Amino acid sequence: MKGTNFVPFSFFNMATDNNIEKIEQFLIELLAEDPAYFIVSVQVKPTHNIKVFLDGDVGLPIERCVYFNRKLYKYIEESAWYPEGDFSLEVSSPGIDEPLKLTRQYLKNIGRSVQVELLSEGIKEGILENSTEQEITLKCTSGKGKKAVTEIVVIPYNTIKSTIVQIKF
Repeated sequence: MKGTNFVPFSFFNMATDNNIEKIEQFLIELLAEDPAYFIVSVQVKPTHNIKVFLDGDVGLPIERCVYFNRKLYKYIEESAWYPEGDFSLEVSSPGIDEPLKLTRQYLKNIGRSVQVELLSEGIKEGILENSTEQEITLKCTSGKGKKAVTEIVVIPYNTIKSTIVQIKF
């Protein structure tokens, strides 16, 4: 492929993984100033679209997203990873429809209704009662009225495929 700008796919993956690590390290240092906020995930697409999902123990106000976005944008621009600023950056909290990924997210959602998809046993719905480093506890109710039965279910994290917070009106 002499004379072309062909870049092997594996090189892109290495560069992307390296950039993700650098972004995460920068965010760890930035968030150390305000430990109420934490990193959920960092993604870099082949189109140089960088998506950063942050969360907070009591939510993430838009003003904090803007602050973290500006700091991170400046860092990436000064690092010159992309020619002529050829990248986009989105910093936000995960949407309500995004699955919980971290123990810290489970902790902030104690008392809320969740739907847990298990790796082998289907789906459990209930109120998130507790979260530890190894498992969650749900209060599940089946049936209605006088026939309602409530049980406490302990679910280890390693058996969970995904957990979504349910919005009840």
